Amino acid sequence: MRLSREEYVEQAHFFQALIERLDESVTLQDLMSTIRHELLVTTKLPMAVEFLLVELRHTGCFGTAMKKLAHYFTPFQTYVIQEAEDDRGRFDMRVALAILAKEAEYKRDGASEQGLFLYQFEALCRNRMNYDKGFAAIALDPQFDEAWRNWILTVRRQIGLVDTADLIFVRSRHYFTKRGIAIDDAVTSDSLKSPLFGEQEGQIAWATRRKDPLLLFAALQRQLGYPKVPRQTPADEAPRLLPELVRRMERVETRLKLLEEDQKGGIDITKFFAGPDVPNNR
Repeated sequence: MRLSREEYVEQAHFFQALIERLDESVTLQDLMSTIRHELLVTTKLPMAVEFLLVELRHTGCFGTAMKKLAHYFTPFQTYVIQEAEDDRGRFDMRVALAILAKEAEYKRDGASEQGLFLYQFEALCRNRMNYDKGFAAIALDPQFDEAWRNWILTVRRQIGLVDTADLIFVRSRHYFTKRGIAIDDAVTSDSLKSPLFGEQEGQIAWATRRKDPLLLFAALQRQLGYPKVPRQTPADEAPRLLPELVRRMERVETRLKLLEEDQKGGIDITKFFAGPDVPNNR
């Protein structure tokens, strides 16, 4: 079922607070417990977080708990967290939380089916997640009706075989405009299906055919204001840079001293030897 706006507001705060405080010297359990007290008790999220905490203490992860709360967390949210918790993958938990926070903000502001699907699709592409499992999870999002669900499952079967832009173009109003077909005729036809995307989405898809799908997503974001998928930011090397430079300078100074001694008549290597143990006869 779809959640209320208040739930999405609290979800966005919860995921964003986790991202901002992950670097603190506290365990994830303590962190989630602290944030739980910040959430409005008039929403269902505090109870959901309490259930996540129980699972986290027992198994060390909370993706399985989200799966059990399918009436509250969507399958896509669960899938993203489980991918981040997979030790065999390289998907960072901070990026996963950022994806969920941005999605909750978009739903809070009244997400469209077109924008939500493209956002989730790009999240799969950019982070190289499994398309088969990913599209299966997207199709179960309560935001999508039966027509959208059937088309998403069709994309799941055809992705990699059919160009991404073509998949969007043939289900857009622009496709019918170019072919001179009325929308009402498409609804009553057995061979045609009603459009899911608008005129502009179809034009952009047509203009980006045979190109990288990420260029399609970027064009849709620029032109239509669809949300951008968060990306992993490079680690800040500044805190480690100065100590590394100090160690390198010490090694250079040591080598220079050895060269100076060698030019003056040779290096006295006896100073590098440990002296013999002298027994104490006192």
